[in-house]
Amino acid sequence: MQTAPNAVICMASPPCPARHWVIGDVHGCASSLLHLVSRLPKEDRLILCGDVINRGPDIRYCMELAWSLVQSGRAVWLCGNHESDLVSALEQQSPQDQRFLAGCDTYRQLGDLTCRRWLRRLANLPTLYKGEGWIATHAGLDPESWLPNLNIRTPFWQAYDGRFGDVIIGHTPGRSVRRHQHIVLIDTGACYGGNLSAYCPETGAVVSVPGSYPHPPRPGLRDASVSLC
Repeated sequence: MQTAPNAVICMASPPCPARHWVIGDVHGCASSLLHLVSRLPKEDRLILCGDVINRGPDIRYCMELAWSLVQSGRAVWLCGNHESDLVSALEQQSPQDQRFLAGCDTYRQLGDLTCRRWLRRLANLPTLYKGEGWIATHAGLDPESWLPNLNIRTPFWQAYDGRFGDVIIGHTPGRSVRRHQHIVLIDTGACYGGNLSAYCPETGAVVSVPGSYPHPPRPGLRDASVSLC
């Protein structure tokens, strides 16, 4: 699945703030998100790089916090594959979708009614944010269409030639924020015992806080660091 149903592809900023901070996959680590936001300048814009939901201990509060930042004009919440998959399952309701929902952390924590109240918001999350000389999206761009793909990894990493400037992505956890040519990977595994990190594309600065809900470590946390550093 490449984009959420009916999703807005691109979010262009209103009059640009001095700086942006692109935040990696939060995955329900609400206390970490609150801590990280408190450390970032209030005049700067925040870009949540998708996968705000699932896995962590307090998904509902995490979603409410993210949405309050959006409503205040401080943040943009990009769609990740976890938001897209939840939207698809809620809309299509096939037996396969029912099985997906039964195993979905967000669905279990919020329940069917609350998830459906969130459906329109999640279905209309943008999938890409354009800055000056950089863009942010959840996982990368399809090398054939150069549109956002919410699940892509290696084909994008191998093909991207810098045509849009730096592309800042989450989706693939690693031990630190790391660069692969014109790609900056900012998912530092908050829900796997790592950190939640924010990256400033204007300055290259990184601010990180501890994750708040360590899942068992996954191979991707190791592999991404080895293959891309």
